[in-house]
Amino acid sequence: MRNHTLTALLAALLPMAASQAAEPWVADLGNGSYQNPVLNADYSDPDAVRVGDTYYMTSSSFNSAPGLPLLQSKDMVNWELVGHALPKLPPAAHFNVPRHGGGVWAPCLRHHDGKFWIFYPDPDHGIYVLTAERFTGPWSEPHLLLPGKGIIDPTPMWDDDGKAYLLHGWAKSRSGFNNILTLRAMSPDGKRLLDKDGQGKVVIDGHKLPGYKTLEGPKFYKHNGYYYVFAPAGGVEEGWQSVFRSRSIVGPYEDRIVMEKGDTSVNGPHQGAWVRAQDGKDWFLHFQDRKAYGRVVHLQPMTWADDWPVIGQAGPKAGTGNPVSTYRKPVAGQPVAVPATSDEFSGQALGPQWQWNANPQQGWHSLSARPGHLRLNTQAFPESRDFLRAAPNILGQKLPASAFTVDTRVELRDAADGDRAGLILNAMSYAWLGLRKQGGDLQLVYTTCTPFAPRCKEQSTVVLPKAPAALSLRMTMADGAQAQFHYSVDGKQFTPAGAPFAATKGHWVGAQMGLFSVGDGGQPATGHLDADYFRVSR
Repeated sequence: MRNHTLTALLAALLPMAASQAAEPWVADLGNGSYQNPVLNADYSDPDAVRVGDTYYMTSSSFNSAPGLPLLQSKDMVNWELVGHALPKLPPAAHFNVPRHGGGVWAPCLRHHDGKFWIFYPDPDHGIYVLTAERFTGPWSEPHLLLPGKGIIDPTPMWDDDGKAYLLHGWAKSRSGFNNILTLRAMSPDGKRLLDKDGQGKVVIDGHKLPGYKTLEGPKFYKHNGYYYVFAPAGGVEEGWQSVFRSRSIVGPYEDRIVMEKGDTSVNGPHQGAWVRAQDGKDWFLHFQDRKAYGRVVHLQPMTWADDWPVIGQAGPKAGTGNPVSTYRKPVAGQPVAVPATSDEFSGQALGPQWQWNANPQQGWHSLSARPGHLRLNTQAFPESRDFLRAAPNILGQKLPASAFTVDTRVELRDAADGDRAGLILNAMSYAWLGLRKQGGDLQLVYTTCTPFAPRCKEQSTVVLPKAPAALSLRMTMADGAQAQFHYSVDGKQFTPAGAPFAATKGHWVGAQMGLFSVGDGGQPATGHLDADYFRVSR
């Protein structure tokens, strides 16, 4: 009996181990330690809290919908993507078309008064607030707390005396200025602001600090009698993490750089969340900008010296830490977990990893029309004729690692002339491999769009003038963001479709991989793409 039990246990564990071994990136080293990044994907501007024994995180999502990803973990190393807080971006009509670089910028996640709160900025519309009793939802409709352009990076503070405040930064691209943090009085229910003049008070001015530029992304905390503002400065790619403290919420604030790159390879380590673990030890989650791969998330130990935090390992400068590459896990014994990437399309809903290029519309997709397949009904968008990135119905997800392979099997049926469908690597420069109906023929086409610019220029190569309706497509990503597309008629022998493609970043985001089925608008859209699976492996 004992041997049968052991055999059954091994049979259950082996597929799990094989699945974990196939994941493109696993932060948990399996020996009580972890490696950075803990999230090797574009979870930009992360903010996190602990409630009980569980850690919760959200991040910016820009124009992708649904927005505001929801991640949870038991140890800050092994994270699971459990959904999104924002099914569609408001105002809905505005985001029915792609607004690259707009939408959901750096959010703030808090747990207060028995519920979760997310304050997020839209740089063109203002500061929104959502709440939920359970992290997985349902979340309230977003409430526009502070309308206006260029108001970004909100962080609330509920003080010990019952009063509430909102601190935020400014985007120069919309407001004409930046590098300052503004404090406003807020009603404790987060529904209105209480400033008499409506202007707030500048409490931290980066222009008055030597060497400071682009001060932004504040996070408000209170600890040991001090008000603390954790805020990055110096820019996304090369900046640092500063902390400001004061005995009064309105200042004056002292400043100190508490983490910078040092002699590590982690450029611009900043902007994130201070989280206290169950054992009382402190940690800091932040991002690193890796261009085509997006802003990946690192976890740093945090200590205190004279009521100042020091983030990371001791560096050459007293009081300023440098990022760690590996460290012991905050909580031992938790199983390995990573956000989902692969999808067999066998469920009743798309996996949480999928996001659309704009607010989704009814009829774009089905998982029931052909069970076990994702059906993307072709949508005609004349503006995407020579610029596929303008199509709102591109279905994408984040790149999961520096090197990986994605495989899919697609079939295009009932296509009209000009219809295109297939596998895409979507960014400001993009590439796709797929099927196109042209002059009555179904062709296999490889298209690249360069140079790196808000609107690149497409160039297409016909790989197979007369292609079968069903093909296997593959993209391999190598270190250095070099993508190679392949195709196979029989699903066994794969042939390169063209030269390797140098992936680029998007507008404030990393590149995304995904599927599409788009018409050029010349004729009514009648076709559809069926995808059998989307498998991501090491």
